[in-house]
Amino acid sequence: MRKKKDKAGDGEFARDGLANSRIHGSIARTLGVAIVSGQYAPGDILNNEIDSSEQLHVSRSAYREAIRILAAKGLVESRPKTGTRVTERNRWSLLDPEVLAWFFESEPSEEFLKGLYELRMIVEPAAAALAAERRNDSQLERMRKALIQMESQTLATDAGQAADRDFHDTVLEATGNAPLFTLSSSIGAAVRWTTIFKQRKRELPRDPMPDHWKVFDAIAAARPDQARQAMEKLVGLALEDTRAAIEPKD
Repeated sequence: MRKKKDKAGDGEFARDGLANSRIHGSIARTLGVAIVSGQYAPGDILNNEIDSSEQLHVSRSAYREAIRILAAKGLVESRPKTGTRVTERNRWSLLDPEVLAWFFESEPSEEFLKGLYELRMIVEPAAAALAAERRNDSQLERMRKALIQMESQTLATDAGQAADRDFHDTVLEATGNAPLFTLSSSIGAAVRWTTIFKQRKRELPRDPMPDHWKVFDAIAAARPDQARQAMEKLVGLALEDTRAAIEPKD
């Protein structure tokens, strides 16, 4: 009986821990979105812990943990007597998948979107070229299955978007470059959120699948130059689609 009671207690502790984690994450998301969207500017001081926790209807410990999350991502810093201050943007972990998601909670600037595509243009064509030289049969099969899934589900669905990320992740993995592969979560987040952004108000203006298959075919044929060129075209057209999705300013 005692053993069963201990197990139940462990389960309750796990549930409490999960609930607390969700609270921390929810607070961090709320504050993070406010920061990256400009509601708080660099240098602004956030309300003190007591006022903020009361305003958000959470415990002070939950609020403190949320601030630790933001500090770990470089968005804020806390100092004795001066409080919690929003840091300069050059200190933000812009490639953190959660931070990227927070940018897309509101309307990201065209400058920010362009920066993401410049990053992709620097990384992904070179990765495709390396993948054409180093990929193995298993990785090729995963790329092929991801593209088939994209075609069957379309990029308007969660499954289609997940398959798109799997394709780009596998291209990075196929480079055999471990430091480069660490960018996969960031590149994957950029692919996901820009895809969602492009079709938030309208359907995609073109079918992106032929360009994806060209990348795959070049990698499968072990042709680095063609793989590089095909990926450059894929990313470049994606940027054009994203620009077309931005409503003209008055």
